[in-house]
Amino acid sequence: MRRIPPAPLMLGLAGVLPFAWGALGVLVPALGDWSLDLLGPRFTGRTLLLLYGTIILSFMSGVVWGFAPRAEGRHAAILYALSTVPALWAFALGFSALALAVGFAGLLGLDLHAQRTGLAPSWWMRLRLLLTSLVVICLLTALP
Repeated sequence: MRRIPPAPLMLGLAGVLPFAWGALGVLVPALGDWSLDLLGPRFTGRTLLLLYGTIILSFMSGVVWGFAPRAEGRHAAILYALSTVPALWAFALGFSALALAVGFAGLLGLDLHAQRTGLAPSWWMRLRLLLTSLVVICLLTALP
């Protein structure tokens, strides 16, 4: 199956909404000001992008961890170890839009490996490329 099932597609796109809201807050100052007054600083502009980006990149570590039990022996051990890298990256460098964008782009390597080795479904890379592209574009709006 190469078509992305509706549930992961819709939930994945819903997960991009906070990134899009943060990017709009950066790109449209009046919207950012309105959002700041209504929602507060955590849910506005650059701060939202960086906080939510750190959380979601860490979440993606868990997704990769979830592929590891399907592997065997040394391959599983390596995948478990590599699955921690996005979360550690987010923790160490997360309050940088560029670092988060690089982290999400780098995660595609683990996603591709999981799909090529049969650990992820056949539609996985189509979903990951779509979501990662949207997320990286949003994060890049927060560059100084």
